[in-house]
Amino acid sequence: MSFFSLLNTGERDAWTEARHLADRAFSRAAGAPLVGGNHVKLLKDARENYPAWLAAISAAERHIHFESYIIHDDGTGMRFADALIAKARDGVKVRLIYDWMGGVGKTSRGFWNRLREGGVDVRCYNPPRLDSPFGWFSRDHRKMLAVDGEIGFITGLCIGRMWEGIPEKNIDPWRDTGIEVRGPSVADIEEAFAQIWAMLGKPVPEGELRRREDAARAGEKALRIVASVPATAGLLRLDQLVAALARKRLWISDAYYAGMTAYVQALKAAAKDGVDVRLLVPGGSDIPLLRTLSRAGYRPLLESGIRVFEWNGTMMHAKTAAADGHWARVGSTNLNISSWLGNCELDAVIEDDAFARDMEEMFLQDLENATEIVLDEKRKMRPQAKRRGRRPAAVAATGSAGRAAAGAVRIGNTVGAAFTGRRVLGPVEARLTTWMGGIFLVLAVLFAVFPRVIAYPVFIVFVWFGIALLYRGWKLFRAGRTKTRSGK
Repeated sequence: MSFFSLLNTGERDAWTEARHLADRAFSRAAGAPLVGGNHVKLLKDARENYPAWLAAISAAERHIHFESYIIHDDGTGMRFADALIAKARDGVKVRLIYDWMGGVGKTSRGFWNRLREGGVDVRCYNPPRLDSPFGWFSRDHRKMLAVDGEIGFITGLCIGRMWEGIPEKNIDPWRDTGIEVRGPSVADIEEAFAQIWAMLGKPVPEGELRRREDAARAGEKALRIVASVPATAGLLRLDQLVAALARKRLWISDAYYAGMTAYVQALKAAAKDGVDVRLLVPGGSDIPLLRTLSRAGYRPLLESGIRVFEWNGTMMHAKTAAADGHWARVGSTNLNISSWLGNCELDAVIEDDAFARDMEEMFLQDLENATEIVLDEKRKMRPQAKRRGRRPAAVAATGSAGRAAAGAVRIGNTVGAAFTGRRVLGPVEARLTTWMGGIFLVLAVLFAVFPRVIAYPVFIVFVWFGIALLYRGWKLFRAGRTKTRSGK
């Protein structure tokens, strides 16, 4: 049935059918069904998330599945490590996945060895391999915890003291958001974990995980568990669809914004159609350069009527969205190409009026500690006014792949536009364009005066590619011979 034919079925029937068609569109876009019968609790910052996680770990009786992009080797990380080891020694099966790049410089080998010696089954996602020169670009950026098939958590928080704050350095906790889930959707959360676990070794034994159909109802909320893997872009399609269907408001928080052209166009179209579109981003980042790079993308948003706010606290790390008082998203995916196309990500999309209203109320509370960026009478960007709240303090870099991707995309967009003339560059991009021009000139001089500066890196890259391709070819050739001999 088309939307035009809905006019002949009566207003109530038309609305029901429209909702049904929208549900099918969301399911197809995200590759995730809408599952009812859940209880969902909104958790704000580490002060609500960490105690809930530790309580669930302490109550575990059968298994614990823990997946986190970064687990810092600090007091906070040690507290979680102790909790996991204690349950493993009690006979609970504890499985943990961490990301190789996320752990570089953050977590010592001794930290992982201690977990393994304590009975925790630890696997590392995607360390560099000889046969995959660029494979390490894909990261496991998920943050989740599931226990006994009874309770699950999806969140934007990693494990580290910056989420709890560093009082001795006058640094406030990072702002972040997660949810607690009970009900049938916990099975989908554990299935997402099992998918990555199987990529890294032997799968979770069959029959250990509870099926969604066997789970008891725990509430009335319906949600989708969107488990993204590289090159699938399920959440990107969903985000674009939400922007297209939003009728009144779409409020978004993001840590490392570097919107792709297609998504930016979707937001601009919504704003020009009268939707109240707002974007809350960090005022200070753990990668200071990215504040300038992210700001370079504000102008097209502002000119289309989208309101942009910068958080005044230490770091806005939440990845959330809420639309029309009915739809909400919480998870690990940032609005940049790395998260949408390159990483393993995990998000929950909740369709519930009460929960969406709670999300919108939390967003409005966050705006009380944010500064709006506006265009003045000369069409220049400036903060609208100074708001109360501590300005961002310096924080240590945590090495998220999304941050590097955000910066690379923003630089590429600006330099490409300068070369091709296909987009009008705004004054805010003058600094970035001039900066990149200076870098190119310095590199040109270095290459002219010291040709070996470029010759040696190129030599190393070509040797790496050559060995990698020979190794991959040898493995494929050997696999083919084995298959021929076996007669398969």
